[in-house]
Amino acid sequence: MKIKFIGGAGTVTGSKTLVESNGVRILIDCGQFQGIKPLRELNWEPLPILPSTIDFVLLTHGHLDHCGWLPRLVSQGFKGKIYCTSPTKDIAKLILLDSAKIQEEEADRANKEKYSKHEIAEPLYTVKQAEQVFPLFRVIKTNEQIPLDAEISAVFTNAGHIIGACSIELNLENKILVFSGDIGRDNDVLMYPPTKPQKADYIFLESTYGNRLHPNTDAKAELEMYINNTVQRGGTIIIPSFAVERAQTVMYLLWQLKEEGKIPNIPYIIDTPMGISALDLFSKNRKWHKLPEQHYVGMCKMFSMISDYQETIETIYDKQPKVVIAASGMITGGRVLSYLERYIGLPETTVIIIGYQAEGTRGRKLLEGAKETKIYGKYYEVKANVLEIEGLSAHGDQKDLLNWLSVLENKPTKVFLVHGENQPADELRIKITEKYHFDCTVPLMGQEFDL
Repeated sequence: MKIKFIGGAGTVTGSKTLVESNGVRILIDCGQFQGIKPLRELNWEPLPILPSTIDFVLLTHGHLDHCGWLPRLVSQGFKGKIYCTSPTKDIAKLILLDSAKIQEEEADRANKEKYSKHEIAEPLYTVKQAEQVFPLFRVIKTNEQIPLDAEISAVFTNAGHIIGACSIELNLENKILVFSGDIGRDNDVLMYPPTKPQKADYIFLESTYGNRLHPNTDAKAELEMYINNTVQRGGTIIIPSFAVERAQTVMYLLWQLKEEGKIPNIPYIIDTPMGISALDLFSKNRKWHKLPEQHYVGMCKMFSMISDYQETIETIYDKQPKVVIAASGMITGGRVLSYLERYIGLPETTVIIIGYQAEGTRGRKLLEGAKETKIYGKYYEVKANVLEIEGLSAHGDQKDLLNWLSVLENKPTKVFLVHGENQPADELRIKITEKYHFDCTVPLMGQEFDL
């Protein structure tokens, strides 16, 4: 059996782990690289193996960094099955279509305004190519053995994080391989705690927050303070958010604050077509989350939901204070850029960062104190207040990740730490070695192991 790390190693994006056993090739996740340019350029590179030789893709969840390279995979010859939960299929469809649309629009804009270094800017993939992925999806049930081959099976178990997110247990060659996917928090506002593995010979564990503990602060109280302070200055609050789960969490907390009379009666806007579509998934998949039906209805009534871009323009030029939730969460694209073009240079504006910001993304640079930011080829001076609420991350912290390993009945042969930048992954490696005495390694991109 061979394992090859072709994404999500040394970085939190581009997750792709290849498993080869007795002539069968299985790809765990097929994510898109985001962040710094050398990573983004990897999206244009061919895989080290022909996509047509891959038999199965198993998706842990529907975020872009886990499913966003599927249109390239399919356009380059993959014809196998893509196994995932029902919510993951729905989320992946939303995210792939949104990603393709954004890429088409940005390529068009770059060509019109001539700010691409290429003679003709092209999208990574088109909407049509994204749609060609959909017939290959196969929906599975959690906690059930799924036969992939005569001697290979998989079991998907809840990972928290977002609706439909799972860890995957792969049974082959009398070995159990467990792929964590992204692990949610044990005390998340909306998601149930992740299911911990009981047996594993090899573990592939994410390490996004491998060197951090989420602060023991009250995210709701922080939201209340930041909103009230900004409104007193006559400013607008912009919350860049991942469209699935984070946007709904913030909506829920804002609804609670409004019900409690703690934030003012101003417009509350969600401007992410995908985030609005994701709201329907919360209604459709009640067993996956903790949000009560009456609270869901109340929070939806509180928000103005914008899908049409003309409404976005009108909202941007409306001078009254307001709270806007808009994608993308790392400020790499989407409608939040249109808001920032107008508001990032105003000192009364507050930008609230609420999720992990990968290396090289606009969000990371703003958090690190960037004095200017580049949007669509133009530079804008940063005068807005950029604040962070760490308590709203959808990823488990170091304590949660260590806890996820706590009920193993056997000592695994090896733990591979993936989906993390090098320093967090290495600090988690030290903690796991000290606490559990497991053999733990941080693989490099492109590295291959014989198991």
